[in-house]
Amino acid sequence: QDHVFAQYRELGVFLWRGFSMQQVAHQCFSNVHDLGKGRQMPMHFGSRALNLHTISSPLTTQLPQAVGTAYALKQRAGEDAVVACYFGDGAASEGDFHAALNFAATLECPVLFFCRNNGWAISTPVHEQFRGDGILSRAKGYGMYGYRVDGNDMLAVYEATKEAREYAVQHNKPVLLEAMSYRRGHHSSSDDSSTYRPNDELEWWQNNNNPIDRMRLHLEARGAWDSDKEAAMRQAMKKQVVACLNEAERAPKPPIGDLFTDVYQEMPPRLKEQKAALEEHLAKYPEAYNLGKYAQE
Repeated sequence: QDHVFAQYRELGVFLWRGFSMQQVAHQCFSNVHDLGKGRQMPMHFGSRALNLHTISSPLTTQLPQAVGTAYALKQRAGEDAVVACYFGDGAASEGDFHAALNFAATLECPVLFFCRNNGWAISTPVHEQFRGDGILSRAKGYGMYGYRVDGNDMLAVYEATKEAREYAVQHNKPVLLEAMSYRRGHHSSSDDSSTYRPNDELEWWQNNNNPIDRMRLHLEARGAWDSDKEAAMRQAMKKQVVACLNEAERAPKPPIGDLFTDVYQEMPPRLKEQKAALEEHLAKYPEAYNLGKYAQE
């Protein structure tokens, strides 16, 4: 029943909530089975059935939206639900961050602000973004309760998130949770982080504070995991991912008519005219377009 407003790095949250690997593949291929009907960039998932609000490209816009949803939840008496809103340290430098926290605090909305402080906003390190003690220190200025947790400790993050949610529900107030981590990879596929940070810094985090290694060692120490199970899981997951990608690639694209739907409850005359003009054009020059790759309306 909780609502989730995510950013670009919360694929794990979506999978945990029940968004399947096949749905992920459909969205990345923008095919007819994509819940967003091919209208979003890759990794911009959303599911009304799972209360996963569609990810938005502009930075930080999800924060004030999350507060509005939390305020709506507050109006429903006795509802045991909160809004979880995820963002990074770079997003906390945007104006929407401050507006959202102030609204959440003054309106006393049940929203959990989860900040992934991984040290970098693309190529800008945190020490060039602010001079305060991280993001958590801002909570006090807005009269909010807050936590700081080791973001590379999965069990600690789970317990802190659980406690923060309980506080938001019980007190009907916002909570700021800051998870301290490190962005090991590049910002994106078009980014080369070796141009602005040393390789030995990356190696230190990989060798000394890798969250996957820490969790694996924790499970191995308790006899719940070993190298054979690790290899079997990786092989099984690789097969699943490849199968999902192959199925998504074979699926047709959404119907061409979807270009004109879902903006208005009833299609206005100007869109009807544009749709008719496009249909006439495609009918006149079918050899110029590969219409077979689109699903029929």
